[in-house]
Amino acid sequence: MDAINRERTLVGRADLDLDPVKRPTREEAMAAVRTLIAWSGDDPRREGVLDTPKRVVDAYGEWFNGYSADPAKELSRTFEDVQGYDDIVMLRNIEVESHCEHHMAPFLGKAFVAYMPTNRVVGISKIARVVEIFARRLQTQETMTQQIADAICDSLKPAGVAVLIDAAHQCMTTRGVHHRDVTTITTQFVGVFKTDRALQQRFLDFVNRG
Repeated sequence: MDAINRERTLVGRADLDLDPVKRPTREEAMAAVRTLIAWSGDDPRREGVLDTPKRVVDAYGEWFNGYSADPAKELSRTFEDVQGYDDIVMLRNIEVESHCEHHMAPFLGKAFVAYMPTNRVVGISKIARVVEIFARRLQTQETMTQQIADAICDSLKPAGVAVLIDAAHQCMTTRGVHHRDVTTITTQFVGVFKTDRALQQRFLDFVNRG
C-alpha cells in the first residue's frame, strides 16, 4: 500500500487538495512503537521489550493486510451453471477479527452473510474472504457491514444481500465503561432482503439457529 485509502481519509474534506499519506518504512514504524513504550512509562531498551517493536510491526502487517487485498478480485470468478437454483446462499459464523478506527482496539465476533443469486454464484470461501479483507482494516462495525454488502452487490449483481455482524468491542470492554458482556449487532439488507419481510425473517431465523 503506497497511500492510505484517500476516499475514507478525506470524507467531508473534498475542498482540500492534499497529497496522499505515504506509508512509513518498517524502521519508522518500529521507532513509533518505541516512542509509545516510552510514553507508557517503560524503557524501550529493557530486555523484555527490546524486540517488541519488531513483533508489533509484524502483527500490524497481519492485522491490517486487508488494505493490500481487493474484494472485487476475490469475487471475480463466478459460476453460471447453478441448475436453476434461486434461493438463499448463506454463510454463518464467519470469524470477524478487526480493529476499531477510534482506539485501534480489537473487536471480535461473527458475521452472517447471505445473497440471493440471479444467474451466477461464487465459491463460498470467497464470501468469507471478503469479510476478512474488510475486517483487516481500521474499521467501524457499521462501515464494514455496509462494505461487505456493497462488494457482493457490485460483483455478483444478486437479487439481494443480507449481512449481520455481532461483535464485542474491546474499546468498550477493557477501557471506558468496562462493560464486558455487551455485543454490538449491525445489519444491512439490500434488494429482496429489504423489500421482502418474510425473506428477511428467514435470514434472521438462520442466524439464530443453534
